[in-house]
Amino acid sequence: MAISGPEREAAGPAAQRTAGLFRTKTVEQSIRDTDEPDAKLRKDLTSVDLTVFGVAVVVGAGIFTLTARTAGNLAGPAVSLAFVFAAVACGLAALCYAEFASTVPVAGSAYTFSYATFGEVVAWIIGWDLILEFALGTSVVAKGWSQYLGVVLGGHQPIWHFGSVKFDWGAVLLIAILTVLLVLGTKLSSRVSAVAVAIKLAVIALVVVVGATYFKVDNLKPFIPESVPGDDGGASALRQSLFSLVTGSGHSTFGWYGLLAAASIVFFAFIGFDVVATAAEETRDPQRNVPRGILGSLAIVTVLYVAVSLVLTGMVSYKDLQGENATLATAFAIHGVDWAKNVISIGALAGLTTVVMVLFLGQTRVLFAMSRDGLMPRSLAKTGAKGTPVRITVIVGVICALLAGFVDFGTLEEMVNIGTLFAFVLVSIGVIVLRKSRPDLKRGFRVPLVPFIPILSVIACAWLMFNLSVETWIRFIVWMALGIVVYFAYGRKHSLLGKAQSLLGKTGS
Repeated sequence: MAISGPEREAAGPAAQRTAGLFRTKTVEQSIRDTDEPDAKLRKDLTSVDLTVFGVAVVVGAGIFTLTARTAGNLAGPAVSLAFVFAAVACGLAALCYAEFASTVPVAGSAYTFSYATFGEVVAWIIGWDLILEFALGTSVVAKGWSQYLGVVLGGHQPIWHFGSVKFDWGAVLLIAILTVLLVLGTKLSSRVSAVAVAIKLAVIALVVVVGATYFKVDNLKPFIPESVPGDDGGASALRQSLFSLVTGSGHSTFGWYGLLAAASIVFFAFIGFDVVATAAEETRDPQRNVPRGILGSLAIVTVLYVAVSLVLTGMVSYKDLQGENATLATAFAIHGVDWAKNVISIGALAGLTTVVMVLFLGQTRVLFAMSRDGLMPRSLAKTGAKGTPVRITVIVGVICALLAGFVDFGTLEEMVNIGTLFAFVLVSIGVIVLRKSRPDLKRGFRVPLVPFIPILSVIACAWLMFNLSVETWIRFIVWMALGIVVYFAYGRKHSLLGKAQSLLGKTGS
């Protein structure tokens, strides 16, 4: 029996590796797949483009809303320390991502990395996990964008009511526009992101400069407020962190437990730097430019977050920021600076536009990589004249628009956190595995002090996961279980690697 087409390529060295659930795809084969004529992405991006993408996706609603709410309800003035804790965990993981992305410059990020180290079933699990992260993140942030649009429109929220059904047309409009932009090309998307990033950085600079004039050191005292019991009614068992449940400390706000929980929450504000790795296949000289994009963008946003959180908690007492509606504008309103609300809203609109765009981009590239491997329908991996996966982009756009338009997410944003942290853990372990299994590979960037740094990354990310709520863990486990069902129902049967091994076995090759 002859082996032809993509199956012939898959039947190279990769097919001779471990069979079954843990069959791995070699780095060389992953790189060869990027030259497949009908599923080839255009290489247009530079290190500057990647840094813009990184800053674009990370600096968004978190800096305008999450900072204030977390200070008022969980950490007090120590919210700046929570950002530092989250940044350290992200920094450790970023080093691991930089090594992997420079070694395997292929679309798919953690999915592709896992395929080369842990095997197909783990790659599927992480791919399924990334689908959750990016799709939910795109939809949640699009709804946040719509809320700010309502502020700019004079308080008229862009929502239509059909009986008991609410339709958020603002969020749908944004996703529709971004779908068109991403279909037209990644380079164009990068240029649009650069303009939006310039706007939001100007707004942040204005906020820091003006806010600093109202800064009082006394507002930072006590830096870590005394712990107080949380009041969650009958649902406290599910809403407390897994750490609190296991240790019996109970749900609490402020104090060290509150600070650790805050670090897990503000981690949401850092989500997205890993999306830079998904664009590795579309980057010129990825061995050099991808690590620069990942580490550069993370360094920039960490400085911005810490600066804004310090200014915010120095402007007003954290007690003035308690409640679910507190934002950065709240602190300015207390001082009578009412014009700041509109300026911040414009900055938030620009910021959230780029967040949605880059998360959307990450979603399409992960699905593209999975489709090219046969774990999703291969017809989806076909690229258009602009070198973009048009079919996947349109399908993802429609699904995210429906989610953003009709679904009220509530606390589901924590699902994005746990999904991302899980990916970080696997990538960090993967660096150690690939160093031992393939020490011969050319690495454009090398994590220092291996295995010490990757192990620290695993511990830090696992710790943040441990401080997420019990209900988030339950939802995550259910989602992953559903992914396993889908893999055995479809992915395992259609895997190109699996088909190649089967054909080799029949031909006695």
